[in-house]
Order: sequence, then structure tokens, then C-alpha cells
Amino acid sequence: MKLPRKKFEANIPSVAMGDIAFLLLIFFVILARAQNDDHIPWQPANAEDLTQAPATAATVTIDTDFKLHLNGRPISTGELAGALGAILADRPAGGRTVHLKVDREATAPTFEPIIEAVSLAGGEIVHILEPESEPQ
Repeated sequence: MKLPRKKFEANIPSVAMGDIAFLLLIFFVILARAQNDDHIPWQPANAEDLTQAPATAATVTIDTDFKLHLNGRPISTGELAGALGAILADRPAGGRTVHLKVDREATAPTFEPIIEAVSLAGGEIVHILEPESEPQ
């Protein structure tokens, strides 16, 4: 007598799929570095009567070695206008703010071409400074 074989079905467990997807989403959101430029060394200039800077579309930084960075990534001065133009292309007037962080030791020949490139891209420059410290 021949016994009938049991057929086993292979099922994919889908009960925990939502939990796994949610945890992966949280993991990648925490690790994402969209515009983080904290790793760039720079010394801001001091000034009096400063106001809070508005939200930004992009950040341009000249570090202590006078190297140029756009949103935390190195870039050349010649490429800056095109890259900023791509970032600012779909933003309306008033929302095209570009934070400009210039090291306090940088001279005018270093940052003037960058200001020109931001202007060519249609950006509205906000220079990031530090409040003057009171003498102790």
C-alpha cells in the first residue's frame, strides 16, 4: 500500500514585515546626512547686532585651508554656479537662501568669486557670523 505524501507549502512570514520596514526607515533617516557640514573646520568672523539666519536651500563654506564646500562636499569655484543653479532651480524668490560661511582668515580674492557664483545662480546670500564676545 502506497501512503500519500504530505505536501509542504513554503510561506513567507509577513507578520513582521511592517516592523522591519519601519525600523529600517528609522535607521536610514538617522544616518542620512543631507546638508551636514559639521566636519568642515572654519572660524566664523565676529560682528555686533546679529539676527537669526533663515532656512537655507544650500550652504557654501570656505574652510580654514581656503577650500570650497557646497553642502559639506568639496567643489571647485568653476563648478559652484552650475551646482547651485541645479539646487535653486525650482525654488521661488525668497526661498533661494544660500548660507555663506567664510573662515575669518579668508581674504577678498578668495571669497569674491564665490559671491559672484552664488549671484549667477540666483541665490540670496546670508553671511554666517558669530556674535562678538564681550571682553573679560
